[in-house]
Amino acid sequence: MPPIQVTEVASLGAVLRETRKNMKITQDELSLQTGISKPTIRSIEKGKETAHVGLVLQLCQDLGVSISLTPPVDKDKA
Repeated sequence: MPPIQVTEVASLGAVLRETRKNMKITQDELSLQTGISKPTIRSIEKGKETAHVGLVLQLCQDLGVSISLTPPVDKDKA
């Protein structure tokens, strides 16, 4: 799968939801596997902006989703 540019919380949640579904894992199963509650998983997948970063990163790791950050280009040095 090619890299996906995530520019808002909702698109990250959508990627996690799609990945989970492609793996044929339910939210209940993912909750048991990760120890993250089903309501929290549901909130993250819906793009809730107040989700704890640590939990989001844990879900990414457990689903095999990697995140790459690209710092902004300094226009004065370019």
